Amino acid sequence: MTASVPTRKPLVLRRHDFRQLFSADVAAQVGTQLSTLAIPVTAVELLGARELEMGLLGTAENLAFLLIALPAGVWVDRWRKQRVLVAADLVRAVALLTIPLAWWLDVLSFAQLLLVTTVIGTATVFFDVAYQSYLPEIVEPDEIGEGNAQLQAVQSVAMIGGPALGGALVRLVGAPLTSLLNAVGFLGSAFFVRRIRHVATPPAREDRRPLRVEVREGLAFVLGHPLLWRITACTAISNLFSAATGALLVLFALRELGLTEAQLGLALGIGAAGGLLGALATPALTRWCGEGRVIPLSALVMVPAGLPMPLAGTVLDPVVAVVVSSLLLTFSVVVYNVAQVSFRQRLCPRPLLGRMNASIRFCVWGVMPVGAFAGGLLGEGVGARGVFWIALAGQLVAAAPVVLSPLVGMRELPRELDRLSER
Repeated sequence: MTASVPTRKPLVLRRHDFRQLFSADVAAQVGTQLSTLAIPVTAVELLGARELEMGLLGTAENLAFLLIALPAGVWVDRWRKQRVLVAADLVRAVALLTIPLAWWLDVLSFAQLLLVTTVIGTATVFFDVAYQSYLPEIVEPDEIGEGNAQLQAVQSVAMIGGPALGGALVRLVGAPLTSLLNAVGFLGSAFFVRRIRHVATPPAREDRRPLRVEVREGLAFVLGHPLLWRITACTAISNLFSAATGALLVLFALRELGLTEAQLGLALGIGAAGGLLGALATPALTRWCGEGRVIPLSALVMVPAGLPMPLAGTVLDPVVAVVVSSLLLTFSVVVYNVAQVSFRQRLCPRPLLGRMNASIRFCVWGVMPVGAFAGGLLGEGVGARGVFWIALAGQLVAAAPVVLSPLVGMRELPRELDRLSER
């Protein structure tokens, strides 16, 4: 890159607004990770869910990304992002609180879990689109990568302790009550987001164009960009197969591998240390490999990460398999996400950020309900272990779009492609 770069980057945590966003992320991630097992364990242990029902639960979790992600991007670009984030947190908190309430009244049903999961997924669409579009507004362009790395580090730390503690809490107080902690986390997130001082000015109402025009503009930018469409294809294919296995993980671990909730939570927590290592290592890896090249390299590491799971209980000890798979997967996913999110935020003009993020979310998360449902159907036929074998081959296919691309030879983002460098 030919643009002048400061010899010493300012610490992004010194910025008041980023600290509030960072604190909100801490609150939300701790709550989320504490109850990672809560809803699926409730479905399996209390309601007797089978493979197909777990597939339906996974479908409900991400269905909104398929149905409303594209218009959500336009709406986020039109609204104040701070208000969108707060509203989404509050909706998710209220939805989660209905689970322990229904359990206490002895009226909890699988249909309610589907409804709650769908509501949470819908609010998450708006939160995620606004969240990724908000960061470039409250930090400088050269701080975007550092900011994303800090936020990924928060997620990784929460993933280390969260599942282990969550598994213990599920064992101690039950899965429904564990959902309360997630709700508290979302309330804390709303509190900190509300403290952000930056006030964005949405486009004037008279300047707005028809919804379909703005949706098409965002989607066309993503699919027409020679680098963005490759990143999007890689992420989408990977998420498709990850959703298939993710829908069956709890059922596979508890019923076929014979793990307890506490053992599964501990294994996932230990394995999540790979994410923290990935967040810490990303700046050095990016300097060593190059900010373009690190994307295909991290995508390739995701392939062997899927091998231990179908070998669990046969070749490998179940706990060892979960730990090793999680270590490799969380490390590679965090490196990949920090690199590609920072990369695409800089590729996109600011007025298109919401629509760009929504279009990518539509493509890469919209496939997840399809993958989860397919995983449930396949699980009924070939078993959960068979689905893990299929997903292993799928991850190899997923890496192809970025491995066979100009990113492999690209150390730095060229100045002419960096749309935020002159803001």
